[in-house]
Amino acid sequence: MALVPRTYTGQGQPSNIFNDFDRRVSNFFDRRLNSFFDNFTRDLWNWNSPFLEFPLTSTFSSFPPSDWSETPEAHIFIADLPGLRSEEVKVEVEDDRFLKISGQRNNDVEESGDGWYRAERSSGRFVRRFPLPENSKVDQIRALMEDGVLTVTIPKGEVRRPEVKAIEFSE
Repeated sequence: MALVPRTYTGQGQPSNIFNDFDRRVSNFFDRRLNSFFDNFTRDLWNWNSPFLEFPLTSTFSSFPPSDWSETPEAHIFIADLPGLRSEEVKVEVEDDRFLKISGQRNNDVEESGDGWYRAERSSGRFVRRFPLPENSKVDQIRALMEDGVLTVTIPKGEVRRPEVKAIEFSE
């Protein structure tokens, strides 16, 4: 009677419970490591991913909640940016085609008392881009920051119709 039962791996080699244990532990960690990287790469394309918010503080997420509405006169973008000041937010137009709203905040808190000292530092930033409609007057954009709410108003203009020129066939 053997103290350690032997089985065969199917490859003509004897196996025992220690080899099986080693293989199972190795497979377990391989699967965990692979699933970590699979989740990481999958989450790079998931805009609600915790990986995208990792360097940020809990004061705001990497993509602040925002609304885009349209009136007969303008396109209106509203973004909730609680706790941010207008100096910490940038509103830009890229290539006359994209509205870019970005911001960054750095917090330093230092406290000290009788025999103790505490320092906390946090920082975070966000970027949000919106494609602009063709009828946007990008030279007349207005931005207003009030009580942590950013309102960007883009007046509407006439949509330029492409000029069509008929080409005649040569003989």
